[in-house]
Amino acid sequence: MNANRASDVIIVGGGLAGLACARRLRELGIPALILEASDGVGGRARTDVVRGFRLDRGFQIFLPAYPEAQSVLDYGPLDLRPWRKGAAVWADGRFHRVSDPGDGTVRALATLFTPAMHAGDALPFARLRADVLRGEPEELWRTPERSTEAELSARGFSDRLINRLFRPFFGGMFLERRLATSNRAMLFLQAMFARGGAATPALGMGAIAQQLRDRLDGQRVRCGAAVEAIDGAHGTVRLTSGEELQGTAIVLATDGETAASLAGHRTLTFPGWRGTQTFYFSAPEPPLADAVVVLDGDGSGPVNHLAVPSNVSPHLAPAGRHLVAANGLGIGADEASVREQLSTWFGASVVDRWQHVATYTIPRAIPLQDTLDPAHRPVRLGAGLYVCGDHRDNGSINGALQSGRRAAESVYGDVGRS
Repeated sequence: MNANRASDVIIVGGGLAGLACARRLRELGIPALILEASDGVGGRARTDVVRGFRLDRGFQIFLPAYPEAQSVLDYGPLDLRPWRKGAAVWADGRFHRVSDPGDGTVRALATLFTPAMHAGDALPFARLRADVLRGEPEELWRTPERSTEAELSARGFSDRLINRLFRPFFGGMFLERRLATSNRAMLFLQAMFARGGAATPALGMGAIAQQLRDRLDGQRVRCGAAVEAIDGAHGTVRLTSGEELQGTAIVLATDGETAASLAGHRTLTFPGWRGTQTFYFSAPEPPLADAVVVLDGDGSGPVNHLAVPSNVSPHLAPAGRHLVAANGLGIGADEASVREQLSTWFGASVVDRWQHVATYTIPRAIPLQDTLDPAHRPVRLGAGLYVCGDHRDNGSINGALQSGRRAAESVYGDVGRS
């Protein structure tokens, strides 16, 4: 069933970009073979089952308003479970609830007077929300580029709000608290939150890749097939086993660093990585009663944000237990320092009862996004050689899916009509 056909487009990598590419090629009538080095599809968006817990490979959320995801995925079977809008911010020795000021409720407006915010931030929030909801989300990628920090400051947000809310919030999205990431990414994500909030598939993020694979309709996937070298001009792929495969075209759907290595650094460059760690714990009781994300407004410890995924979906934890995800930026933390910080948040008597389930240290979590100009980078590297992945668009699920579609359509433009 996995025998190679010379008419196949060979897709190297079975992450979301590669799966999206294969799906679009199928719609265009072009057969494809996905070669995936690991034992399953999904790449960085996989879910493991450990001691009855369903653990995403690093804490992640899904934004249902993603335009590309809406066109590619069937949300019904994913059974998306929503996170509560807003956050709980740890600052000055206690938690402060910050609701979404854009929803206009009394509770949301009341949060403007917490130590994280003040009344002067209300107008910038209203303007930001109006700006990102105006027009199509794609237009936000044409915004004049500057850093996220410069964008927020220019919009009139107080230093207090930037430091206590935006640094940990967008720090969790971009995996850096300096807010050096392009404002284009920030504005796009703000639009996605405003339009549809955040959610998690009931069985974890891996359900997204599994749905894509299940709907490939004849496109083939071969796991455990690590690629050693490629020859785009001749459509040849050599596996680490020594086996050689021939195709009509090659699409590099690996992470950006691997793609650059396979393609040759003079052909394709990669800016680098942001890393993260997720410490998963099993708790007899949830430290929070609802599905809200906790942000470290003090910036004082290894944990930037914490969540209880089982509050969103009970399917993520075995009966009688709760799943806690503590997340850091970078990869230098250890369990002892994480527990020490969380003990100041919830009390040592609570945290001492938590059992460590697993730690995911992910040095290659998302690509650097300090500049996203152009917002959509080329997917055609040369005759017969193409590339896709979040490094071609932006470091998000939407960016990975979009790049996969763009690569497929570029292949079709070259070989599909012949």
